[in-house]
Amino acid sequence: MPTDLTSARIVVTGGAGFLGRVVCEKLAARGCREVLVPRQRDFDLTREADVSRMYDELKPTVVLHLAAEVGGIGANMMNPGRYFFANMAMALHLIEQARARGLEKFVQVGTICAYPKHTPVPFKEEDLWNGYPEETNAPYGVAKKAAMVMLDGYNRQYGLKSAYVLPVNLYGPGDNFNLTTSHVIPALIRKCVEAQKSRADHIVCWGTGSASREFLYVDDAAEGILRAAEEMDQPVPVNLGTSMEITIRDLVHLICRLTGFATTPEEWERKIRWDTTKPDGQPRRMLDTKRAKQLLGWQARVGFEEGLANTIAWYREHPSRD
Repeated sequence: MPTDLTSARIVVTGGAGFLGRVVCEKLAARGCREVLVPRQRDFDLTREADVSRMYDELKPTVVLHLAAEVGGIGANMMNPGRYFFANMAMALHLIEQARARGLEKFVQVGTICAYPKHTPVPFKEEDLWNGYPEETNAPYGVAKKAAMVMLDGYNRQYGLKSAYVLPVNLYGPGDNFNLTTSHVIPALIRKCVEAQKSRADHIVCWGTGSASREFLYVDDAAEGILRAAEEMDQPVPVNLGTSMEITIRDLVHLICRLTGFATTPEEWERKIRWDTTKPDGQPRRMLDTKRAKQLLGWQARVGFEEGLANTIAWYREHPSRD
């Protein structure tokens, strides 16, 4: 039977963040009255004592674990140890305390960085263990994948009901636009908008532009997470994506056009400079999302250009001040 979230007392870790805010909005729209967001200033979820106290004080029956320490390629290269520890520690303590307290459901948000570097495209969930992740983000990806293994063990030994979803790269209004820690779409939007304002004659992009990525609008991702919370009782990995692949070079051209920074091939040639000393990251990313449709009745709804236009408009209204 599906889990009735409206009668649950739900803790959303990371609920004040980019994805978490949308998840909380969708929970409210479903009629969920008890949605609680532990704040980092009150609970350091990498510490066992804080996690235990969080469970004591908030008394959840369902936990949606969205909190993560994460960033783009540069941030992953600078913080491999921290990203492994923080993400592994949070999952370790949250899942163990969920078991000890007889939680009704635990939902873990994983990462596409868990897939092997050379996974055949489109990525199928059964390929998760067919190799080592791309080196620049492997510590983060392995930590998130280990949480799935823990949930599987706890489900088989203790009967802990859980779900595990793997969203592809997210974007949308409210994203992180800090150039040091942001992912590719917000970083490119910020570079283009700021270049327009300063009348700069070019922007610099990392790598060769040959790598490909797939992107999922934040509202679609949030809906997929809630469908998993409602429908899944075992941590079977489920991809959340659009099954649409785009090269980074084409993405740069598209964002340049939508922002108005550079709108023609001639302008792209003149105004975009590629720093090929920087890494491309994983060569390709595109997901097979058949399992999500089959098990969750879910598929992405927001078109890519529509989502990008919404994100650009939001950033123009909320320019970064970091």
